[in-house]
Amino acid sequence: MSETLRLPLPAEGPLEPPAAWAELRRECPVATVRLPSGDEATFLTRYDDVRALLSDPRFARPTSQDGAARLAPEGAGGPVVDGELHDVVPDRGEGHQRWRRQVGKYFTAKRMTALRPSITERADRLVDAMLEQGQPAELKGAFGFPLPVSVICTILGVPAEDAGRFSHWSDAFLNVSRWTKAESAAAYTEFDAYMSRHIAGVRARPGDDLLSMLIADASGGEEGVSDAWLLRTGMGLLVAGHETTANAIGKTVAMLLADRTRWERLLAQPELVRTTVDEALRLDVNLGFGLRRYLTDDVEVGGETLPRGATVVCALPAANRDATVFEDPDEMLLSRSPNPHLAFGAGPHACLGQSLARTELQVALEVLLRRLPTLRLAVPVGELRRVEGLLVGGLSEVLVAW
Repeated sequence: MSETLRLPLPAEGPLEPPAAWAELRRECPVATVRLPSGDEATFLTRYDDVRALLSDPRFARPTSQDGAARLAPEGAGGPVVDGELHDVVPDRGEGHQRWRRQVGKYFTAKRMTALRPSITERADRLVDAMLEQGQPAELKGAFGFPLPVSVICTILGVPAEDAGRFSHWSDAFLNVSRWTKAESAAAYTEFDAYMSRHIAGVRARPGDDLLSMLIADASGGEEGVSDAWLLRTGMGLLVAGHETTANAIGKTVAMLLADRTRWERLLAQPELVRTTVDEALRLDVNLGFGLRRYLTDDVEVGGETLPRGATVVCALPAANRDATVFEDPDEMLLSRSPNPHLAFGAGPHACLGQSLARTELQVALEVLLRRLPTLRLAVPVGELRRVEGLLVGGLSEVLVAW
């Protein structure tokens, strides 16, 4: 391919991969693409190349000082899109590893197991509300978003009634086309003020939430736990901790109902829910624009030398369909195991909350299968629509009936 491709690449359907992925992996695994901002970047589509770059500790998400290729067009997006979030919470070197060690103490297998009953209870209440409201229902709004938002409220120790504000702020941070730069910046300022008040309250009356744990660690001698650090940590967890999972719930259910024999198999074999969640994550074609990495050194990728200062976009969903790694890569095999997909990234920047995300997705499926066994899409698959401009990818609506 000699021409510069423009992201996002077109696809025939909302759940179908762009045809260009297979050709790029085969003919041009190190390609040049144009981002929504108009800036150019290098685009990687092969599994081994993507995993190698993500696993290299030298490279991280761009910050606002890097001069990297921008995602958002001029006048769109906000501080999170521009990389300012990572200027306070370090994304490189020992500072980043210390941050991961501190925050990672919360996301233990024991704590995720302890959270599971309350997540199940919340999911059941949401289904109760759907049944009371009647069909058809918009699954994403009625179930997919409220569930992880309520969980992140618990993790951050904020009142559940503020969940709607969290959803607004998160969307304003992550959509590069829906909001103006001024609107996104206003949302950032509102959230900053909210979290500042909340952190002051947590310092006065600590609980068992993540922020209380971090403050207690600081009292015990941990470095770097300033109010600014706590603010950006809370904001990062808000963005990463519910928007991605909320969209993943809608996409997973849509994939299973698009070919309802998959749903029927899960009804017959509910023990497959765990492997099904990872297979849906692997097969998800709608993961946004890809993970950006800023090259602080020259690096060889796919037989080419990429120069220091280049911006690389790692196409996770394209890599997750690489036939050199996955047998029948375009098939949804509910029992696929092992499944070394890259939906959560890899290496020193792999998603810290992936155990939480898996737990939420598993619970969501378990509850829907138990409560709504006759669930089906209320519209043809071809009428599903992707959310335009969303960095983490998603479907605008998932209408269902039962």
